[in-house]
Amino acid sequence: MPIIHPLSEGVFTIGHDKEFVPFNEETDELNDRPVGSLLVEVQPFLVITKNDIIVLDTGLGFRTKEGILQIHHNLRQHGYEPAQVTKVLLSHLHKDHAGCLVFTDNNGMTHTTFPNAEYYIYREEADFALKKGLPSYYPHDIEPLLSTNQVRWIDGITGTINGYITYMHSGGHCPQHIVYLIEEDGEKLFFGGDEAPQLKQLKMKYVAKYDYDGKKAMQLREHYAERGRNENWKFMFYHDVKTPLSVL
Repeated sequence: MPIIHPLSEGVFTIGHDKEFVPFNEETDELNDRPVGSLLVEVQPFLVITKNDIIVLDTGLGFRTKEGILQIHHNLRQHGYEPAQVTKVLLSHLHKDHAGCLVFTDNNGMTHTTFPNAEYYIYREEADFALKKGLPSYYPHDIEPLLSTNQVRWIDGITGTINGYITYMHSGGHCPQHIVYLIEEDGEKLFFGGDEAPQLKQLKMKYVAKYDYDGKKAMQLREHYAERGRNENWKFMFYHDVKTPLSVL
């Protein structure tokens, strides 16, 4: 049976400038942030299956006060080393989901964050990200990874990875967004990236301005919620401040 660990990088606000600003829930006030700011968690996930150690999306690429990559620190808190990760599944390449594909060491050398992992990237999303660029995408974080032999391209409307991971092109939040369903021992784990980012969003019907196709994203959330209830999915919520994991 799969084991899931949220890898919280903290709570942030994000405004129209697309900048992620740390938010202390005990001392900060949302009303003090620019009008329209959203309160979000940034939370990759670690999933341990029979054959793989998987990371879903890679966070912002921030470091601890000691200079350690936050995602490396979080992995070690659960007893795993970065070199043990076998797969990195990316829903899309926005900077808060793919900000730690690679990192630069103290000597200025660039390394992949997970040196032995296969990075699964939707081919059309990589093309779109490099063309679109700032402020939503950071090409300087993406390009070094694409020059390695660790990338595994995925294509098409849907497909499977190693027989137990299904990916589906969704295209609501950004044009080439994809989602994942991991199935093992009767468990179904769903990762919807920014199309199912918070529990409350699966319970509300609304069109979000930050989605590429707001109406489609709304319909997708309704579809995920219905199918999740019927099939007893466990949802992993990347941006939920209070509820990282839930069934509906």
